[in-house]
Formats: sequence, structure tokens, C-alpha cells
Amino acid sequence: MNASSLSYEALAERLLATGIVTDPWLSGTPRFRVEPLLLSRERQARLYRAAEDVAAAYHELSLACAASPEVLESFFALTPFQRLMWQVSQPFWHGIARADVFFTRDEGLAVCELNSDTPTGEAEAVLLNPLVQPSWPGTVDPNGELGERLCQMVESLAGRLLVPVPERLSVGIIYPTEMPEDLALVRLYRAWFEERGWTVSLGSPFNLSAGADGRVCLFGEPCDVLLRHYKTDWWAERLPVWGDEEPAEDMAPLSGPFSVVMQACLEGRCVVVNPFGAVLTQNKRAMAFMWEHHERFSPRARATIRAFVPYTVRMETVPIEELAKDREGWVLKSDYGAEGDQVLVGRHTVQGDWNAALVHAVPGRWVAQRYFAAEETAGGEAVNHGVYVIAGEAAGLYARVQRGATDTQALSAPVLVVP
Repeated sequence: MNASSLSYEALAERLLATGIVTDPWLSGTPRFRVEPLLLSRERQARLYRAAEDVAAAYHELSLACAASPEVLESFFALTPFQRLMWQVSQPFWHGIARADVFFTRDEGLAVCELNSDTPTGEAEAVLLNPLVQPSWPGTVDPNGELGERLCQMVESLAGRLLVPVPERLSVGIIYPTEMPEDLALVRLYRAWFEERGWTVSLGSPFNLSAGADGRVCLFGEPCDVLLRHYKTDWWAERLPVWGDEEPAEDMAPLSGPFSVVMQACLEGRCVVVNPFGAVLTQNKRAMAFMWEHHERFSPRARATIRAFVPYTVRMETVPIEELAKDREGWVLKSDYGAEGDQVLVGRHTVQGDWNAALVHAVPGRWVAQRYFAAEETAGGEAVNHGVYVIAGEAAGLYARVQRGATDTQALSAPVLVVP
């Protein structure tokens, strides 16, 4: 088979046959690209090194905040429940993360985000590559060990924290059951865990209860490990980020389910992956902390921040007139906003909308990040290289290709490494 003989319809049919991905089209348009992104070993190594170094800088940030708890309110403006989540987990925040890394036009690298809370894309990253690789002989799939690495991390945490360590793990995958977007990831995780002989239960935080033996139960099934794919900011108070935004229908934190989980964790009867401490590292103001409190970091971390983290500050520290005048030089991000949601790229936003955003953004909830020019393909597209980091080490790649800023319209592309 040559590279051009695999049609999108054939790719979609093979993805559907996996039983993991069931939506190869989005509103009638393809979600994936047939042609793979071909990376040299040298470029792969640069991406991996940048992602690992940035993750290490985030760990230094977590240690610095654990040593100076006053910054939780004064700098990060965490709500009372968010502070509680951090305090019961500190300084632990990491299990699996995804660093979004771009090659820039000046041949440098920029890490615009480290998704340390509920990273996504694993299903697409793992399933796409084997389907197209036969057309590209001699290439290497960088994601061949992603599942094994994730399971090893879970086993390691369970072995260190559970008392006693069970012979066979029981895992509960916690996710927003009313939202279909990440069902492929949930199915993939379930398959990986069941292949290791683990018992797997699925549900949301509202399906958790305390078991008679001290373990957490999900739909009545006891769980040793909770794989948390329910965002920390959804466990906490749901407060608007826009001054003219209607309040959420249910603003109260999930204090009941959280108490059940934390009691079991304190007794060594439950392990949460990712830890609730990710509420701090997922906050975009963490990148502003790196720049505004540069002196708190080691020389190596300071070099990492300068090299890879775009200049970021709390939005309220920059005069609104400067942000309005230099619209094309800035990107606005809310503290827990996702790609395409509560992220405004100045040069892709009309002045009127930009000015309105500056006026209505709730103080204490936003950062301003310097725009960087991403390297583009011959077709004018930018490539977002999502580098998975597990237990501090790079473990795989997820590529999305799109003109402009990455959002839900980006095409997921296979990634193959050319030795």
C-alpha cells in the first residue's frame, strides 16, 4: 500500500472497527488526517526534552507553593474549595500530563500549556499510528508503549500508597458521564486496565459512596484506584470568568464525594490519579508565577522557563490600555479555560470583541501571554505537538494540525518517527 491509497473512508472504517473511536466525523467533517506527521529523531528528542524540563519546572512550582501557602489566595486567587484540594494533596499533582509544544518560526520551541489535570487525545494518538504505518515502512510509532507506561505508573502509586496492597487492583474511572467527548479515552483506559486483569468500574463523582471496608465504591463496587478524568475546577465552586456571565445553575462544590475520596486516601485505602493537587498546576496563573517569581526557581528551571514558556503575567498587572493597543502581541487565557474556550488570540480577534473581553474579564481569573509565531506547514497550518509525560518522563506524542489557534476543529494526525 502506498501513502495515497488509504482513503479517509477506509481510515474511518478501521477506526470504527476498534470499538474505541466511534466518531470519525464531527458535524459531517473529518476529525482525522490520513497523512502522518513525520518527525526526525532529533525533533522528537527536542520535543521530549522540552516537555520533561517544563514538567520539572512545574514540580518546583508546586514545592514553592507548598512552602508559601499565602500565594494560593494572593497570587492564584484559588477559591476555598480549590485551596482545600491543593492542601490535602500537596505537593503531589502529577501522574500523566500533556505538554502542548510548538516549533516556532525562529526554530525554537514554545510550550503554551501543560495539561496536568485531565489530559486528552490518548485514544487518537494510540489508534491512528498503526493504521497508517504500513504505508510508511521504516518508521517508528512513538506511542507503542503509552498504555504500558500509564499502567506501570498506576501500579507504582498503588504499591506505594495503598495499605495493604491488593493482589488485583480495582480501578474506578471517574468522568463526566453526561458528556460524550472523551468516551474514546474512557474505553481505551478500560481496555488497558482490563488487559492487566484489573477490575474496572465507570461513573461520575455523583456515583461514589463509602464502602464498609473503608474503600471508595463506584456504583457499589469497591475501588483501590480512582482514575480521575473529571476536572478539578468542576469539583470546586463554579464561578463565572466574565463579569456579564450568568452564574452556573449549581455553583456548590462536590463536597460529599470529595470527602468520601479523601477519607479513604488518608487511610491508605484509595489512590487518586491525577492527584487533586493538579488544581494548582492546571491553573494558567502557574505560568505567570514562573515569570513573576523567577527567583523562587532553580537555575535550571529558570533557564527552562526562559527557553520554553511564553512570557506570561496576571492580566490585572498589565494596564488595560496597553493590552488594547497591543492586541496582536497578546493572548488572553482564563485560569482554567481549555483550547478554543476562554482563550482569545489577539491577532485572531477583532478589536471590538477584544476590548469587550478586556472590560468583562473578571479580575484575578485571567493571564496575558505573549503571542509567539508557530512554524507552519506548506499549507499554512500549525502543528500542536502534544507530548505525554508520565511520572516525569516523555511517553508519546499526539499531533493536531490547524490553521490558527488549536480548537475543536483541529485535525488529529498520525505521528511517525523517521530513524
